Order: sequence, then structure tokens, then C-alpha cells
Amino acid sequence: MNPKRVAILISGGGSNMVELLRTMTGDHPARPVLVLSNDPAAGGLAKARDLGVETAVVDHRPHGRDRTAFESALQAALAPYAPDILCLAGFMRILTPGFVAPWKGRMLNIHPSLLPLYPGLHTHARALANRDREHGCTVHEVTEELDHGPILGQARVLVLPGDTPDTLAARVLGREHVLYPAVLRRYAAGDRTPVLLP
Repeated sequence: MNPKRVAILISGGGSNMVELLRTMTGDHPARPVLVLSNDPAAGGLAKARDLGVETAVVDHRPHGRDRTAFESALQAALAPYAPDILCLAGFMRILTPGFVAPWKGRMLNIHPSLLPLYPGLHTHARALANRDREHGCTVHEVTEELDHGPILGQARVLVLPGDTPDTLAARVLGREHVLYPAVLRRYAAGDRTPVLLP
């Protein structure tokens, strides 16, 4: 069976993207075909090129508030690579239902909370403000509702005395780097059973 073709969307340094790329080798059921960013200055672009993966940029800024035009350009950039799966890895643009619909069941995202807790931004500060005993990250299928798609994996960390949003974020990021590759491997093989890491 041919490996699934994976495109990864990033906006920044791409640490999750790097972990995904490093694991898609050997008997992995997927291979990377493109890393695409909405920011020409995204640090992850050089990292992807260093790992031998093609890159592209669709800058959102020239499109202003015209999301449809930006997303049309995004689809046009993806089309030549014919990806089977789209992985969002720190892609900081909210995608409209018009973009999401053609990718239904084929687009993943990682979010730094234990969904359904804390969709959206500032998840670590919100967990601390709520005095949660544990926090973590979630990989989910992307649907038209922000951070609400079917859960494909979660990893947990304990909230420690003296934690700040930054210290908590750093520990959660370490778990993201383990969880996302594990979910992608299972997902690309056609298995939607959630990956649950302690």
C-alpha cells in the first residue's frame, strides 16, 4: 500500500512539525510532501528544508480580511502535492467551514489543553487560574467548530506547585512532541482509536 501523503501547516518555529517529519520514515504509513506557512519569516521553513522537505508560503497579509481569497490561495498551493492528510502544527489562522469541508476526516490539529477544556487561546493560564491538578494536550480531527473535532489522542502532565503559564507550556510541549507523531502513525494506518498517554 502506498504511504499517505502528508502536508503540514505552520506559522512559527515548527517544533511539532519537526517531530512529525523525523518520524515519517521506515515502516511509517505516511510520508511528508510539503510544509506550508502563512508567514514567510516562519523559522520552521528552514528546518523543513534542512530535513529535505519541500516548502511553500501563502502570506495571509496581502489578503487582508478576505479569508476566502487567502484560503483559495492555500488550496491552490496544496493541490500540486495532492496530500491525503493535512496536519496543523502551530498554524495560527482560523480556517473557515469552506476550507475545512473538503478535508473532512483528513485534517488533524494539536491543541495545548485536554479538550473539551479550554478551546482557543491562553490555555495554560486558564488551567492555572482554575487550579487544575492536571493539564495536557489533545490531537483532534479538524471540524467547522474551533477545537471541537473528534479526539484522536491526549497526553497529560501534572500541574506542579509554583507553575507559571511558561513552565506549564514547556512541559506540555514536550508531551505534544510524543503525542502528535503517535497519533499520525495510527491515523495514517486507518486506525481512529484514540492514543492516550499518561
